[in-house]
Order: sequence, then structure tokens, then C-alpha cells
Amino acid sequence: MRKVISTVMTLTLLLVLAWGGSAAARQIAPVEGLETLRRSFAGITDFSADIVQEKQISLLKRKMVSTGTVRFRKPSLFFMELNPPRASRLLLNDTQITLYFPREKSTSQMALPPEQSLQHWFTFLARPVTSLPDGVDVRADQQGDALTITVIPRSGGQVREFAVTLLTDGTIRKLVISEKNGDRTLITFSRVRKNSGLTDKDFRIN
Repeated sequence: MRKVISTVMTLTLLLVLAWGGSAAARQIAPVEGLETLRRSFAGITDFSADIVQEKQISLLKRKMVSTGTVRFRKPSLFFMELNPPRASRLLLNDTQITLYFPREKSTSQMALPPEQSLQHWFTFLARPVTSLPDGVDVRADQQGDALTITVIPRSGGQVREFAVTLLTDGTIRKLVISEKNGDRTLITFSRVRKNSGLTDKDFRIN
């Protein structure tokens, strides 16, 4: 459950972040990168996408590959469903996480601290970015019309760093999560559909 939570928080924080192009990458000021992110994401109210998740466990030689879908709606709803054989559904509603395993028909829940909520991050990104958020270091790289934001939490926890790559129109392409124990998760996004009018029924967990 702890690893799932780390992945979810990384995803939701980075649903707020962009990628792509063939020009040489150049590092830009972190505040500039976050402000570019804020502007590119400002016109998006919801999105859904197909995903491929590749998880490399440090103690295993082979990768665990899963496919699935994600859905997101401002300001506080995120849903991820992974297909069999490791089927699961995860719903984040602001600070409340619900994880459901269809095969076992089991559900678990937990609450996040207020500072990790979706509402907290969207409040931060609701106005022009002039400083970095508390508790993290940030690196920003621009490559053509692609922006990669890398976030390194200063506090304790499982995540060493995570990086999200999006296009400057807010289309998310890739998310990489590196954990302190050596585990690494790569999530690639395809068939991204923006502003399709997702409703509450699209976020039902069972």
C-alpha cells in the first residue's frame, strides 16, 4: 500500500506537469519551468489516457509491465485502473485514497496530510509562480516543445525523485518515479484526451 501511495502522489502532483521534441535539451530556471507548466495546464479541466506501467524492482531482474487507464478532473479527482493479471483500481479524492482489488473484492483506504492534497497543489498553481513550493527541490529542462520537471522531496518518505514530461500544451507523456530502495517505475501515456467532460460516474471505483 505504501508503494501504491508513493506512485499515486507522484502521479497526481505530476498531473500538474509536461514533454517532447528533438532539439537539444537545455536546463532552465526551476521557477520558469513551473510557471511554464502552470500556463500550459491552465486550460485543462480534465483528461484521460491509456498507460503502460513498467516497474523495476531492485531485488528482481525482470520488469513488471502492466497496462491500464487514468482519468483526472480538476480540482481533486484522480482515478487509475490497471488491467489483469495485476488488476487494481485506485481513486484519489483530494486527500482520501481508496484502493480496490476486483479479484479479491477487497478495499483499503487512507487519508493523506492536507499539504499533499490535490487542492493544495492547485491552489499553488492557481497564480503565477514566483518561488518554489516548500519542502522540495526542482529541476526543469526544455527540449523543443517538451518540458521535463524533476521534483526531489527534502523530507523522508519512499520517493527519491520523480520526473514528469509534458508538451507545452499540457499533454502528459511520461512519468518516472525513483525510490530510495532502488525501485523505479516508468509510466508512459498515450491517446491523451483532454476536456472531454468527465463526470462523477467516470470516477466510480466499483
